[in-house]
Amino acid sequence: MRLRTPLALLGAALLLLVGPPLLQPGSGSDTGTHIPGLRLMVPNTPGGGYDITARTAAKNAEEAGLTGDVEVFNLPGAGGTVGLASLVGEHGNGRLAMSMGLGVVGAVHTNKAPRTLSDTTPIARLTEEQDIVVVSKNSPYRTLGDLLAAWKAAPGKLPVGGGSSPGGPDHLAPMLMAQAAGIPPKSVNYVPFDGGGELLASILGDKVAFGVSGVGEYLDQIEAGELRVLAVTGAQRVPGLDAPTLRESGLDTEFTNWRGIVAPPGLTETERDKLVGLVTRLHDSPQWRASLEKNGWTDAFLAGEEFGAFLDAQDQRVADVLKELGL
Repeated sequence: MRLRTPLALLGAALLLLVGPPLLQPGSGSDTGTHIPGLRLMVPNTPGGGYDITARTAAKNAEEAGLTGDVEVFNLPGAGGTVGLASLVGEHGNGRLAMSMGLGVVGAVHTNKAPRTLSDTTPIARLTEEQDIVVVSKNSPYRTLGDLLAAWKAAPGKLPVGGGSSPGGPDHLAPMLMAQAAGIPPKSVNYVPFDGGGELLASILGDKVAFGVSGVGEYLDQIEAGELRVLAVTGAQRVPGLDAPTLRESGLDTEFTNWRGIVAPPGLTETERDKLVGLVTRLHDSPQWRASLEKNGWTDAFLAGEEFGAFLDAQDQRVADVLKELGL
């Protein structure tokens, strides 16, 4: 017994040395938010709003010590419905989530996608964001009034680019603008791009007369003087941007976009609660608060079943707007 006791003590000491790194504060294990191997899908190309939101959220979650490394990957196509179908196919995978928003809701309608957001597990709505109406620094349009005059004269000859498929936010915003300006929405020459990253090159190269995208996507290009903002689409001006609202410019309409996170169907209650808990703790972190301010995003947090009810309402809203616009 005397010989075995020192060995037992040595074993206990080794456990103390080896054990703590697995449970160190900052790994998310102490908060119940750590999800080993978590992957976050972006259903469009790099550089767009979903991509920026996903990568920012992953980075902030890691910096706040809520979880370990999060793999962010892109699976673009058909306005986000390719990624949506892939997500739904991962039934029961509690280590996968997808960044999404109003654009995916619209793409489901216009593409008549076989998989819809009702097939997913709602996790949380994160942000709300205004769209901006932008042109290149070389554009002849100095104000929204200049643009509207040319647009009314020849709607089909002025292509407008957006980072979403028909039915998405970057499509609905200019259609509502056209309707308010007395331009038949069906006459608008809308050019869809799979995300704001792809759209940017066409705006800078004057391949489209103007573009519509989220505020946070083009802040760097705006600050560098490469893009000129003609208007913001929300009810109020955006701090730091020298641009009027649509209403200030004479168009009686407003529009905002939102973004959130969904997961595959078939999760256990524990898996769903862990994902919701992780995103809730992220929302409360100082890292995320700083990112909201930096990107010009409005906090619009809504989690779990409440987010699910919101998704159902948005689906009906998009269907109604498309029908009203004759699209």
